[in-house]
Amino acid sequence: MEFLNYVLNGVLVGQLYALLALGFVVIYRASKVFNFAQGELMLVGAFTVWTLVMASGLPAAAAVPLAFVAALLYGIVIERLFFSRLIGESVFSMVMVTIGLVILIRGLVLVIWGGMDRQFPVLLPTAPLIVGELILPTALTIGAAMTVVLASALWWFFNRSRFGLTLTAVAEDPATAISMGVSVKRATTLAWMMGAAISTLGAIVYLNGRSLTLVSAEIGLAALPVALFAGLESIFGLLLAGAVMGVLQALVGAYVDPLIGGSASSIVPYVFMLFMLFVRPTGLFGWRTIERV
Repeated sequence: MEFLNYVLNGVLVGQLYALLALGFVVIYRASKVFNFAQGELMLVGAFTVWTLVMASGLPAAAAVPLAFVAALLYGIVIERLFFSRLIGESVFSMVMVTIGLVILIRGLVLVIWGGMDRQFPVLLPTAPLIVGELILPTALTIGAAMTVVLASALWWFFNRSRFGLTLTAVAEDPATAISMGVSVKRATTLAWMMGAAISTLGAIVYLNGRSLTLVSAEIGLAALPVALFAGLESIFGLLLAGAVMGVLQALVGAYVDPLIGGSASSIVPYVFMLFMLFVRPTGLFGWRTIERV
C-alpha cells in the first residue's frame, strides 16, 4: 500500500508537469518557438494572482478570472514586443530571445514585487483526499483532472478545428501561410496568449497555499523533460510522459534518496531526458520530419 501511495502521488505530480508542459507544446505547435521562459510566465501569473487576492483583497471568484485576463494580455504584449518581428527568422534567434525573456521577466518581478517570500493564496482544498489507505493531495488531484480536460480540448482544437489546423500550418511554413492570406501574427499571438493562460493555471495548482518566490519558476525546467519526452507536437503524449516521469521521481525519492543521503530524485527528469534525446530525439510521440533533398 505504501508503494501504491508513492506511485499514485507520483502520477499526480507528473500531471502537474504535464500541465506546465502543455504551455511548451501549445507555443511550439503554433509558432515553432521553444519557450524557455515558460516557468517565468508561470511566475508572473502567480504574482498576479497574489496581487489580486492578497494585496487587493478581491474575492477569489473575481480575482482568478481577472488573473487569466491579465495572462492573456501578457501573452499579447510578449508576442508583439519580441516575436512579431522574428517571423520567418531562424529557430536559434527565437530561442535566444526566450532566454533573454527569462532574465527580463525575473528582473521585472524583482522590480515590481521585490525578492521577499510571499504566501500564495489557498484557492484549492488543502485537506488530503483519503480513500481507504490511499492519501492523495486534493489540489494535485483536481489539477490532474483539469490537465486531462485541457489536454482533450487542446487536442480537439489543434486536430479538428479549422483555426487550430491553421495554427499548425503557420508554424510549419510561415511564408506559404502568408501567401495564402493567413495572418501569421494573429496565430502566434493566440499561441502566446494560450501559453500564458496555461502557465497561470499551473501556478494556481502548484503554489496553492505554498510559499511564492523567484525559485518557484524552476518548475518550468522540471516540466521541460516531460515535453521533450513526449515530443513537442504531442498533447496526449504529455499525460503519459508526465505520469512516467512523476512515478520515477517519486520512487527514487522514496527508496534511493534515503540510502544515499542525497536528492537523486531532483535530477531524475533530466537524466531521463538526456537518455531519451540520445535514443529518440523527437520524443515518444513527436513528428518525424522527412525532407526531399
